[in-house]
Amino acid sequence: MAKGPEIGDVAPDFELSGTDGAFRLSDHRGERVILLFYPGDNTPVCTRQFCSYRDNPQAFGNLGATTVGISSQSVESHAAFRDKHDLTVPLLADEDGTVAKAYGAHRPLVGTSRAVVIVDEQGIVRHRHESRLGLTYQTADDLRAALDLLAAPGHE
Repeated sequence: MAKGPEIGDVAPDFELSGTDGAFRLSDHRGERVILLFYPGDNTPVCTRQFCSYRDNPQAFGNLGATTVGISSQSVESHAAFRDKHDLTVPLLADEDGTVAKAYGAHRPLVGTSRAVVIVDEQGIVRHRHESRLGLTYQTADDLRAALDLLAAPGHE
């Protein structure tokens, strides 16, 4: 990801409207937060990604982190996507791409790219992953492994 916070940097604060109401990152200090940037509602890979989290509630529920999806569609589009597939992750509307750009998860002409950013309890970026072509995504097990690394002694 280009031009976004690196591991160890303070995560840029933001507030976006979403399917569960407004979400402000700074309101979640003291929690781990997983930001799931994704290209679009109802696209094949995005649908598989979010349905995989829905279909693995035990693994996903045991992550011990607040998790949100972020893309450039409207809250209405997100709500329809959530309802159509019974999704369990709140989806945030970054309609002008400001948050995706701040996190380096935006490409010219393409828009929001598929990426994961994990922010720790102090608001510091501790993990970044980008799917270069957007055809793969991190599973609940991948997210668990990244979170487990944060708890490893000496890991910063």
